[in-house]
Amino acid sequence: MLAAHMDEVGLIVTYITEEGYLKFTSVGGVDSRVILGRAVIAGENNTPGVIGIKPVHMVKEDEKANIPDADSLYIDIGADNREEAAKYVRPGDAVWFDSNLIHFGEGFLKARALDDRAGCAALIGIIKSDLPYDLNFVFTVQEEVGLRGAKTAAFSIEPDYAVVVETTTAADIAGVPKEKQVCKLGGGAVISFMDKSTVYSRELYDLAFSLAEKNNIKVQPKTVVAGGNDAGAIHTSRGGVRTLTVSLPCRYLHSPSCVICEADIAEVSKIVRALSEEFANA
Repeated sequence: MLAAHMDEVGLIVTYITEEGYLKFTSVGGVDSRVILGRAVIAGENNTPGVIGIKPVHMVKEDEKANIPDADSLYIDIGADNREEAAKYVRPGDAVWFDSNLIHFGEGFLKARALDDRAGCAALIGIIKSDLPYDLNFVFTVQEEVGLRGAKTAAFSIEPDYAVVVETTTAADIAGVPKEKQVCKLGGGAVISFMDKSTVYSRELYDLAFSLAEKNNIKVQPKTVVAGGNDAGAIHTSRGGVRTLTVSLPCRYLHSPSCVICEADIAEVSKIVRALSEEFANA
């Protein structure tokens, strides 16, 4: 079973004020620092809006060092009052970042939701290739709010092995010591030995590096124990599933401007293919 999740972090409308502003809460782990003043799109009508914040010249001196709490923010969709706003948006509507995919630099991509668009793209590439063995491809939902789709999928499929294809935080940026950088863009696929939801099989972890060396595939370890992914639900399904996570390094995860290196997608696909062949022959 190869799994990547289709959902992304975002916001959800909770209330419309008398003035026509939208109150909201986060869906998944969204840091309020990355949403201030951001353009968003809301609801089934694709209504554009902006996350409002108090103008800087009205902020008191003792407030300037504070990051506004999400409860104090709102979405402005240009409505005059509640009745007008309700024509376009209602409580329970999803809100996502208005952020286009852009190629920049030497082989870099910027877009929202590369967690886990990148993993989905890698799996689609494998689906389109010539496969000499059977695989179950799963595109899960609600990973960001509790690994829910992966739980039901693993129970239904009952796989012998699973590979979760994800993105993971790359902190290879200025001011971060090397031991805290987690992984690096351009360094190839990231193999996890442990995160907050899974302690991975050392045998499978070592196998990934062995296959990478054998097939000249660029891989790197995830050097910080943090985060979690669908493996947390998959590896405990039924009587247990032997599971490994292969990730793509991504800067600014869970923000409107995730950044990845295109070359890393190819390395992720290669190691997932190699692992799949090994498991199929097992």
